[in-house]
Amino acid sequence: MTQHRHLTSPLSLRGHTLRNRIVFGAHTNNMSDMGLPGPRQGKYLLERALGGAAMVVCEPVPAHRTGVLTRGNLLPESDQIIPHFQRITDEVRAAGAVVIQQIYHVGAHGDSDLSFQPHFSPSGGPSYHDSDGSHRMTVNEINEVLDAHVAAAVRAKACGFDGVEVWAAYHSLLDQFWTPWSNTRDDDWGGSLENRTRFSRTLIDRIRRTCGEDFVIGLAISYSEVFSEVTLSAENLCEIIALHDATGHVDYVTVGAGSYLDFERIIPPFTHAEKLTTPLTARLKGIVKHALITSEAGIRTPDNAETILASGEADLVSIVRGQIADPHLARKVMEGRAEDIRGCISCNQMCWGRRSRDYWISCLINPSAGREFEWGGDRFPPATQKRSLLVVGAGPAGLEAARAAAERGHSVEIVEALPVIGGQFRLAGQQPRRAQILDLMEWYERQFAKLGVTLRLNTFLDADEIAAHPADTVILASGSLPEEGGFQRWLPHEPMLPGLENGHVHSPEAILRREVRPGNEVMLYDEGSNWRGVGTAWWLAEQGHRVTIVTPEPYVGKEISRTAADGAARRALAAKGARFVTESLIARWHGNGATVRSLLTGEETQIPASALVMCTTNRSFDPFPESFPGKETHRIGDCAAPRLAAYAFHEGRKLALAL
Repeated sequence: MTQHRHLTSPLSLRGHTLRNRIVFGAHTNNMSDMGLPGPRQGKYLLERALGGAAMVVCEPVPAHRTGVLTRGNLLPESDQIIPHFQRITDEVRAAGAVVIQQIYHVGAHGDSDLSFQPHFSPSGGPSYHDSDGSHRMTVNEINEVLDAHVAAAVRAKACGFDGVEVWAAYHSLLDQFWTPWSNTRDDDWGGSLENRTRFSRTLIDRIRRTCGEDFVIGLAISYSEVFSEVTLSAENLCEIIALHDATGHVDYVTVGAGSYLDFERIIPPFTHAEKLTTPLTARLKGIVKHALITSEAGIRTPDNAETILASGEADLVSIVRGQIADPHLARKVMEGRAEDIRGCISCNQMCWGRRSRDYWISCLINPSAGREFEWGGDRFPPATQKRSLLVVGAGPAGLEAARAAAERGHSVEIVEALPVIGGQFRLAGQQPRRAQILDLMEWYERQFAKLGVTLRLNTFLDADEIAAHPADTVILASGSLPEEGGFQRWLPHEPMLPGLENGHVHSPEAILRREVRPGNEVMLYDEGSNWRGVGTAWWLAEQGHRVTIVTPEPYVGKEISRTAADGAARRALAAKGARFVTESLIARWHGNGATVRSLLTGEETQIPASALVMCTTNRSFDPFPESFPGKETHRIGDCAAPRLAAYAFHEGRKLALAL
């Protein structure tokens, strides 16, 4: 039934049988309600269990009030969470998954705005989360935090969890104890390896004695080569894990990437390689005698996972964003339907992008994520009354509306004026390292074929043709067009770009469609500070153009900093010789260069350029009447208001579920 023989094979874990090797690993979903787990969090986890995940590791609970990191975290040190979690764990286990809770303390890197506590750490080092310092723990405080971890494990057992995952990753509290750079103590908790691991070994031993032999205990670690002068080496980590494994108390070790000193690899965006942790997991497999080894970070597809397992580099794989994007990934693999998996595009826009702003997480291509309790999961109940739908426009909004409506049994025809689907989102797939978007377009085409959706390309319908169409429901998803006048929002008194008449001014869409030849020296004005501008500049640089980016923002890629990809993009641009001019605008375009004005000083500078690419806010394209007689009419996506792709996918699915 499946080509993924290793991935679908069962495995024993301290008396539990895992139905496959796919873990929905721990991550901060930020979905608690005043610190208590509720329907949003519960149904989010349940959907992945229903989708076939063998083990679901729940949102980390702070062990102690001094380690709180996010607004949406669960209440620390509180039994109030128990009855709420009991309902959730009962459902997840009934769906066939082993359910684990991660326990964490972030040590020096807490968030004072949320905890209003001094952040405990081994030696009082600085935070790499913000500019705060931390508090050097006394011996009594060390014992207090140990007690809090054990109490959290006992609480997790009362909640119905099958075990806990102790967090020692990303330079957390335990990692801070392990690392000589952040542990400069000269007592029993610092110095030698035995002393530096005393906290974690004592903690795990006490959990085992308190919670019993049938309780699963996992350990989460991570590895990074950035700042290798101070962080733990692979050799160090192997020695530490061997020491813990020798106790027989640790049932599995999950290996992630990155740290607070190497943040972008914790949730690696598409700018980074995949399978980041396998070099270390392969070494650990040759060392441990008891624990199973789980690889995570950049394991996006079943093929990636199968390769890791088949080569003996790990026992389990943690696929988090892949199961956010498609919660039924595991079930589809088990059924031999890997081609039906909606693949994660590693964009980080709505998962880490929302979490970084302290919202509950979702997904750009799966807007049901976080809304499972409202929308019935990522499933599509048959419509009570079947309709005939005409969808105009095959960008993100139209694609998702057509697919989801067809899933519900509606008869769907979708028309697109261009010869390919995807609209502007497809153009983004032509930017460097973004081909996963093109994979998504192929997935939509496969789903349309399976669902019987009629797709007509190279088809532009005018208002009369739409009115004459036999469909009873019209969905307008005609998208948006670039602002032809070059209006800059930080030059609001000028309705058009001064000097527009001098020519050689283009949109990023025209550049990516290769409709123009912009010459060697290209200036790109990036008002959105997102991938539309940054990705186009990167593409131009890769094509050999010398690029100058002008932006009113304080740094290039400000809007994509929430995805942890901005640093990688700036490094790539800098390596290609791109010039960055920040906190500035285009005062006048001359046809062969621009007068650039500083927003800080008002100083104007002449910068030569053969072409100007204006990445400013688009305008909706909606040439149709308000409604069509005898037809129910809906407008979704950019034709309602130009926005990021996530909101177009959301509106498409939301409408389809309502029809």
